[in-house]
Amino acid sequence: MRLLRWAAPITAPMCLIGVVGGAQDPGGRGAQRGAGQPSGPAMVLTSTAFPDGGQIPAKYTQAGDQISPALAWTNAPANTASFVLHMHDLEVARNRTSEDQLHWLVWNIPASATGLPEGVPRGADLPDGSHQTSASGPVYRGPGAPASGPMHHYTFEIFAIDTKLDVAASTDAFETRTNVMKAMQGHILGKAVYMGLFHRPQ
Repeated sequence: MRLLRWAAPITAPMCLIGVVGGAQDPGGRGAQRGAGQPSGPAMVLTSTAFPDGGQIPAKYTQAGDQISPALAWTNAPANTASFVLHMHDLEVARNRTSEDQLHWLVWNIPASATGLPEGVPRGADLPDGSHQTSASGPVYRGPGAPASGPMHHYTFEIFAIDTKLDVAASTDAFETRTNVMKAMQGHILGKAVYMGLFHRPQ
């Protein structure tokens, strides 16, 4: 009985340290590789359009020209076959569900890509073989949070995956997102995140 009483205080902190340590990200916004993945630097997503965690200029929003910002990523894992970019508004509860607003989904970005240029053109099928959709159609949807509320968090996520996705765009962008996210499961090699804030000018 004495051994059991002394073992509990020692074991619990050790487990806690393991969980916290595994969640830490020494590279900032770059996501750590999963268990069993080769060691290496975490992926990093950056943009010259605005600082990570900063306000998104009107140029890239529904209050301005609504063009997509330039994005760049580094440290893609070995064996990456394609990338998926997902931009969404965390504050929106769409149709009173847990589903948030879809601002941009680009999948089957070539493995050779290291970013997306500013002003990606409209169209479901892009010249590099990737596909795009959003709640506004086959185009980047800029941030558009109302001026009367708080800043919304617009999150850009880049996923490196070990395959190309056999997913066709549906007439419903949210159904397409569900299908893409489902097809990605078990194939994600790395991930990085970048975030910007916005609401319309008063």
